[in-house]
Amino acid sequence: MSDKATTAPPAPRHPWLAAWRVYLEPASLRMLALGFSAGLPLLLVLGTLSFRLREAGIDRTTIGYLSWVGLAYAFKWVWSPLVDRLPLPLITRWLGRRRSWLLLAQALVIAGLIGMALADPRQGLDAMVWCALLVAFGSATQDIALDAFRIESADTERQAALAATYQTGYRLAMIWAGAGVLWIAARAEVDGASGYQAGAWATAYLAMAASMLVGTATVLLSPEPLPRPLPPARGLGEWLRGAVVDPFADFIGRYRWQAALILALIAVYRISDVVMGIMANPFYVDMGYTKDEVAAVTKVFGVVMTLAGAFVGGVLSMRLGVMRVLMLGALLSACSNLLFAWLGQHGHDVRALVLVVSADNLAGGIASAAFIAYLSGLTNVQYSATQYALFSSMMLLAPKWLAGFSGQFVDAHGYGAFFTGTALLGLPVLLLVWLTSRAKMTSSA
Repeated sequence: MSDKATTAPPAPRHPWLAAWRVYLEPASLRMLALGFSAGLPLLLVLGTLSFRLREAGIDRTTIGYLSWVGLAYAFKWVWSPLVDRLPLPLITRWLGRRRSWLLLAQALVIAGLIGMALADPRQGLDAMVWCALLVAFGSATQDIALDAFRIESADTERQAALAATYQTGYRLAMIWAGAGVLWIAARAEVDGASGYQAGAWATAYLAMAASMLVGTATVLLSPEPLPRPLPPARGLGEWLRGAVVDPFADFIGRYRWQAALILALIAVYRISDVVMGIMANPFYVDMGYTKDEVAAVTKVFGVVMTLAGAFVGGVLSMRLGVMRVLMLGALLSACSNLLFAWLGQHGHDVRALVLVVSADNLAGGIASAAFIAYLSGLTNVQYSATQYALFSSMMLLAPKWLAGFSGQFVDAHGYGAFFTGTALLGLPVLLLVWLTSRAKMTSSA
């Protein structure tokens, strides 16, 4: 048999126009709305909450420690096997396994946001913390079900496009939960009053709870992915093996020695962004920026650059390969943190704020689109919810833990040293992307 007959045909290359049309497919549009639902809660328990708490007079060290609420996202792999396999009474038969868990998770987020709206941090932080934990738990559960829903909704070839539209919705929601909530709170303030106004923040957080209905409506109107048959379990031990042990054993079995390298890359890829992000809003408050200024800049320039970054990252991943775009995203994310150190030298300068926010959102959009596509490609569809939850949990564990000390670091060394340090955290990421790329090429040779 000739070499010609045994050689596999090359993978088809997408014409540029056809590559862009994938964003108009129904699955991509659904991911846009569901990405919005997924991105909305994150800042409301982290970034925007830090602005609110700083305005209420809470010290930076306490704000940093309270960011550990976000560790709920880092431990979602613990209950991901339940989300992956356990049917919910009544509603699973009606909606299917993925959509029923999505609906339950969104209900928890809405309840938690209403509780945060009614809590006043000046009267004590206990109620705020418990409600924030409920939002974080519901949001993390939504992420588990939604990642599985996304991976099972299209073939591998379209995962980068779904990741891009998901990320676009996610980033738009983060802008709404960041800029939008500040804009609403500013509009709801009582004229003539100064300082922290609990009623204004309550109005803003109630509006965020109502915004979650975008995701709820999408879940109710979306088709359930084709059900994946699960082998019947003859007992609790067999069920636990199939739900918990097999997904992790499958990953180790497929990647062997490379698994450690891949997991190390996942664990630190977003460390620069996550650690820096906790102190961004307290930084704005301390630099004298008003809620309206921060909202206007992030709403206009943040939206434009986020859209550009997410869509460019998705298209470049399809055309150039995910690993190249991962390297680009890691480099841009680290460099954008240096711009915050530069901003700190300018005092109250709105034009400089525009530049920094624009660059930060562009870098984040590119990096996130490529990273989501990379994680999606690592999963086995048979264990999509559990494996993706493991990956996305590892992505947040070290960064969230380290971010808890960010306020203490700023108090001791200042914002300039803090932002420079977060940029330097990106150097090991560049090395790991390069090593992972080399290992992938070696194994494919």
